[in-house]
Amino acid sequence: MSPKLSPPKIGDVLARQGEDIDTRYHPSAAVRRQLNKVFPTHWSFLLGEIAMYSFIVLLLTGVYLTLFFDPSMGEVTYNGAYQPLRGVDMSKAFASTLDISFEVRGGLFVRQVHHWAALIFSASIMVHLARIFFTGAFRRPREANWVIGSLLLILAMFEGYFGYSLPDDLLSGIGLRAALSSITLGMPVIGTWLHWALFGGDFPCGGVGNECATAGYIIPRMYALHILLLPGIILALIGLHLAMVWFQKHTQFPGPGRTEHNVVGVRVMPVFAVKSGAFFAAIVGVLGLLGGLLQINPIWNLGPYKPSHVSAGSQPDFYMMWTEGLARIWPPWEFYFWHHTIPAVVWVALIMGGVFILLIIYPFLEKRFSGDYAHHNLLQRPRDVPVRTSIGAMAIAFYMVLTLSAMNDIIAFKFDISLNATTWIGRIGMVIVPPIVYFVTYRWCIGLQRSDRAVLEHGIETGIIKRLPHGAYIELHQPLGPVDDHGHPLPLEYQGAALPKKMNKLGSAGTPGSGSFMFADPASEDAALREAAHRSEQRALTALREHQDSLNGSTNGSSNGSTNGEH
Repeated sequence: MSPKLSPPKIGDVLARQGEDIDTRYHPSAAVRRQLNKVFPTHWSFLLGEIAMYSFIVLLLTGVYLTLFFDPSMGEVTYNGAYQPLRGVDMSKAFASTLDISFEVRGGLFVRQVHHWAALIFSASIMVHLARIFFTGAFRRPREANWVIGSLLLILAMFEGYFGYSLPDDLLSGIGLRAALSSITLGMPVIGTWLHWALFGGDFPCGGVGNECATAGYIIPRMYALHILLLPGIILALIGLHLAMVWFQKHTQFPGPGRTEHNVVGVRVMPVFAVKSGAFFAAIVGVLGLLGGLLQINPIWNLGPYKPSHVSAGSQPDFYMMWTEGLARIWPPWEFYFWHHTIPAVVWVALIMGGVFILLIIYPFLEKRFSGDYAHHNLLQRPRDVPVRTSIGAMAIAFYMVLTLSAMNDIIAFKFDISLNATTWIGRIGMVIVPPIVYFVTYRWCIGLQRSDRAVLEHGIETGIIKRLPHGAYIELHQPLGPVDDHGHPLPLEYQGAALPKKMNKLGSAGTPGSGSFMFADPASEDAALREAAHRSEQRALTALREHQDSLNGSTNGSSNGSTNGEH
């Protein structure tokens, strides 16, 4: 009787293959060291991961859409599944987009997921940059990462602009004419040549009603930029950004046991990896719900682009709205220089370029004016740097005023006010609102600083009113540290970390028990869980203390050795 042969287990196969690789290339030590890397646990560090995971969804959905999209401006007569547009002349780009939406299995869902992912990608980069700005994470030695993040935001804006211009529908055509074509054509001296180089002729050069020598240039060129060049650059910048973060280690907020020379958090394996995997799944799920339930960019309601058709209520996506608002409210100032006309739209392009340049070079400007050239691994609370926080709030106010100005026609229509009045409100607001926001934010930061100092000097307000023997009423405060002989708290030094402002933060209200949403755990089990958590925390604090003592000992030993050598 022959013996029964059972197939090897997958774990044994992987272990054997890993052993073979390690005996040849010896990567285990380096891999173990990298897998032991520590990541902070603060929620704000997940903002960058939202951008990265959204970009992965963009790549996957974009590849699917590329298989069916025809980036041609040649004219065809539509005879597809969408009845209201049958017999209408349109470009092949618009017709193929209709086919993706109505005839390709899952095409409309993938289109909408792709568009929502683009919005989430841009929004998460903006919020991530704001977090880095307000906490000072861009300071030395991380200026290069700030530059990379700024370039990613700029590229994401133009990548999205080219993307929603590809279908050649009425809305995207208006945006292409109003932004790219008009601004390019308005450039003095080089405007005409630059426009002809981009469009291959007069605008739109291939759209319905305009015959060109070829089928049109601009959409095929934007298509190449959108699916090949810009995604490649963005992918390379994301990889470079992750490599620099990995090499320079993460920043962290001040707190117990946190110094400029360590990182307190969780290791890559297994906690951070499991967390990141679940977060990626959640983002994919949310994007799937958005793409399946919330309609976005219904081009069949707009129709193909025709230069003779211009519609009110034509706004770009939110990340480009500020440029649209700037173009709408900028005064019609024209200048004449060396027999050349400089139209008002040129100033919009110059201001856009100035904003982008200021965004990129801000870390170097702050370092130059503050004189801070030290290395920083601990973050700052926004209240502790009121000038920077006020500048950031002023920039956000500037962005919001321009974004609202981009929809001034809709505001005028819905609220039944003059369109000219909304234009002047935007002009005045662009000048007045940012300085007001700067002043209010600055005073707010100063007030928060004083509130922290009051807690450090006097303690936390308990809400308990005491009457003294002579009739006066006082509120009792809970000191955060030692007291003097008279019972008055000794002032504590501010360490840059968040301070408790309520007695509940000190545990006076107790901690919630363990259990499910409906039922609590038995008392014995709850006590065992509390004891286990307490022991785990004590072990972690002990290990951290021993590690810091060893670092301090090695530092003192090296400094003493160098001093003895000198003498």
